[in-house]
Amino acid sequence: MSSFKNKTARGDQPVHEATTMSRRAAPTMAIAATGRVVHATPASDQALPGIIRRTEQQAAAFMAGDMTRWASLIQLDDDFTLMQPFGGPASHGFDDSPEHLAELARYFRNGGGTLEVEKSYVCGDLIVLVMIERQHGEVGGLPDQNWSLRVTQVYRRHGSDWRLAHRHADPLVEKISLEHAAALARGE
Repeated sequence: MSSFKNKTARGDQPVHEATTMSRRAAPTMAIAATGRVVHATPASDQALPGIIRRTEQQAAAFMAGDMTRWASLIQLDDDFTLMQPFGGPASHGFDDSPEHLAELARYFRNGGGTLEVEKSYVCGDLIVLVMIERQHGEVGGLPDQNWSLRVTQVYRRHGSDWRLAHRHADPLVEKISLEHAAALARGE
């Protein structure tokens, strides 16, 4: 499976570097080395680097409160589900009205961040990213602080487009004790 790691280049700009090859790309490379027939790389393999870049731009725009830019970068699937980092039940769909985007822009402000892709899975019409969003910002009127999240996102292909079908995020980037986890499970 393809896997990208976030490296830092000059100027602290993140660079994603492939560390392994997908199951589909490996045989293709082997056939190419032997001079036999080579098949084209699947569209999902070709789309992965662009989806990673776009996902990082989306996260930074969201934390900055730039919801106009965020909305221009993201395409949500019709049956999109969200498991929010603040807990509670999954939400379905998304209200992309100007009023709701303005409300989000007031709630998330003056932030930014980068993406660390821990693992990516590419399979036919699905791409899954397992990542850490290293981010900060002012959220809900609180002062600027670290708001890094562990995130899993599932993208589904629709023709030549890739839409976000599912996002699950939680703030447990740093390890917590069993007792702390138990308190959270109890709703404390």
